[in-house]
Amino acid sequence: MVLSSRDFSTEIELRFADLDAYGHVNNATYFTFLETARVKVFNDNFVDFMNEGIFFVVSHAECDYKKPIKLKDRVFIDFSIPAFGRVSFDILYQIHNGQGLVFSTAKTTMVCIDAQSHKTKTIPDKVIQSMT
Repeated sequence: MVLSSRDFSTEIELRFADLDAYGHVNNATYFTFLETARVKVFNDNFVDFMNEGIFFVVSHAECDYKKPIKLKDRVFIDFSIPAFGRVSFDILYQIHNGQGLVFSTAKTTMVCIDAQSHKTKTIPDKVIQSMT
């Protein structure tokens, strides 16, 4: 993944509780890592949007596992937003060790929701500008 103006990167801190009985990160935990990366990068923006009644929810999530993550591994998540639709956008992720080893690739589809009506809402221009 080559970083561009719509790409972001953050490090994830592993916890012993992230491991399963086999000594590697449990597969379900990867989705928590994706959420953590989104929140770390966009936290201030998301709080502002929530205060304005704009929510973003995951409507689809997928992950391809390449190599197991172990407790002593460093974990970085690079992610990009290739394009915005009218009410949704995809986020593409790469989970890696910062040294060229890719643990997994993933994708989430985020949908813009009106907080009061709970119906899809056109993504406001200011949201797109804040993420580009």
